Amino acid sequence: MNFDFSDDQKLLKDQAHKFLTDKCSLKVVRNILDTDETYARDVWKGIVEMGWTGTTIPEAYGGIGLGHLELCMIAEELGRSLAPVPFSSSVYLATEALLIAGSEEQKQKYLPALAAGEMIGTLALSEGVQAATPRTMKVSFEGGRLKGVKMPVPDGDVANFSIVVVKTGSGTDEKSVSLAIVDLTGKAVTRAPLKTLDPTRNLSTVTFDGAPAELLGKQGEGWAVLQQVLDRAAVLVAFEQIGGADAALAAAKDYAMNRYAFGRPIASFQAIKHKLADMYIKNELARSNSYYGAWALSTNAPDLPAAAAGSRVAATEAFNYAAKENIQTHGGMGFTWEFDCHLFYRRAKWLSLSLGSHLSWKDRLVSELEKRNAA
Repeated sequence: MNFDFSDDQKLLKDQAHKFLTDKCSLKVVRNILDTDETYARDVWKGIVEMGWTGTTIPEAYGGIGLGHLELCMIAEELGRSLAPVPFSSSVYLATEALLIAGSEEQKQKYLPALAAGEMIGTLALSEGVQAATPRTMKVSFEGGRLKGVKMPVPDGDVANFSIVVVKTGSGTDEKSVSLAIVDLTGKAVTRAPLKTLDPTRNLSTVTFDGAPAELLGKQGEGWAVLQQVLDRAAVLVAFEQIGGADAALAAAKDYAMNRYAFGRPIASFQAIKHKLADMYIKNELARSNSYYGAWALSTNAPDLPAAAAGSRVAATEAFNYAAKENIQTHGGMGFTWEFDCHLFYRRAKWLSLSLGSHLSWKDRLVSELEKRNAA
């Protein structure tokens, strides 16, 4: 079986690479750290103009009607450039949730606006440091109104609307959880930015005080839909992590080839060679897992939950390792503000928690493999 991407998909990847190389250098990423900007608006405008925000949206709703394989290609290049844009929250989460569970009226209202970049969406799941489970959900939805607090919410400060995981029953099982769509610009919604390790990706606290909302999908089916959304997003974020890990490896290699000690490049020293080799091996293992995840995602295979978890685990380990070893390869200067190593480290840590902890995805992988063995 051939898991490689087609020539057209590789061409899309090359075009994305060229665009982001030209328009989203690490200077652009640093600008977010040095200013009060929440994201790179010029880069986002270019992404919208190229149609990436409508990659998986059907043409009937204003999208370009491609597929998840093409979106994987774009995600890898976004990760490689560390692009400070609200792409993942709007495209991987909000758009996918609407495609899975939205009514025809909701799709007509939101999908064309998402594809055209007129709206930015997000998903509000977590409610603090506890793992998000049906038992820990407290934000309530009664009489068409939301009450409660969600935090952290990705791109909560810049999003126009959010899909919120809410409690619609008195129980603590999955049937007590639903999804609701809420306008984040309304008076009954308060948003406050959160300070995080990676300010180039916005996180917020969002408070709902009787905010008007409507259900997305059927009541009591929110948790099942959420798992489908997270599985899809896990594969896409894995490709972002692979792109970031490859960029960190390239930065470490370039520095090692040009940094001389005792009359020769430090890349010739065995200890540095081993570091770079280990980074490469982890990156390629993550790529292999993510290719499998991309196949499962594009074909909606029954293996998708296991493939998504495997992609997520391998890619998280690869990016965390590459970001850390990039700093070590740069030596005592590697951790300083003047070098770019910390940009990769910040993004690696942010992405490792963006869809739930690394440990939770390991548990998910084990559970899915146990189900497969039992079957």
